[in-house]
Amino acid sequence: MGGHETKRRAVFLDRDGVINQPVVREGRPYPPADVKNFELYEDVPAGCARLDDASFLLIVVTNQPDVARGTQTRAAVEAIHRRMLDALPLIARVEVCWHAGTAWADPCDCRKPQSGLVLRAAKALNIDLTQSFLIGDRWRDVDCGHAAGCRTVFIDRNYSEPLKRQPDWRVKSFGEAVEVILQAADVPAAR
Repeated sequence: MGGHETKRRAVFLDRDGVINQPVVREGRPYPPADVKNFELYEDVPAGCARLDDASFLLIVVTNQPDVARGTQTRAAVEAIHRRMLDALPLIARVEVCWHAGTAWADPCDCRKPQSGLVLRAAKALNIDLTQSFLIGDRWRDVDCGHAAGCRTVFIDRNYSEPLKRQPDWRVKSFGEAVEVILQAADVPAAR
């Protein structure tokens, strides 16, 4: 074959607010403090299975700035990721930005809305970003997806936080996001 491998397509998933329920304080979402508080949305396992059946790689892209800020430990985040991967074994990769994300203290190219997490996974797994999607619940996710060249699906969780750019689609649940992606990718309906 001459080493020319066909590029794959992926669905990039934000973690808190997409895969699992965030802690919402004053209209803003925060990650669970530890693995005891990690709770998947109930439509996520079936939705991930449908995306996997349609030959999408599933990749989690998550900012976890609380580690750099000292309000959460890396061990707690990694325990949450182990629980998530146990519950969702179809996830191919987890990309994490551990930086605090302030330009003056902890600059990086991976903290969403920058596209570093997506680009790193795309390079490692030979992903065609033009055939890929990013599902998120915050403006940072939408902007990251646009910057990376993916189509974006915004799950509107009614946070008190405006979007900066419009997503390609706006939905109310993970299940709806999956439907939109399967339709947009022209995947035949399951029989």
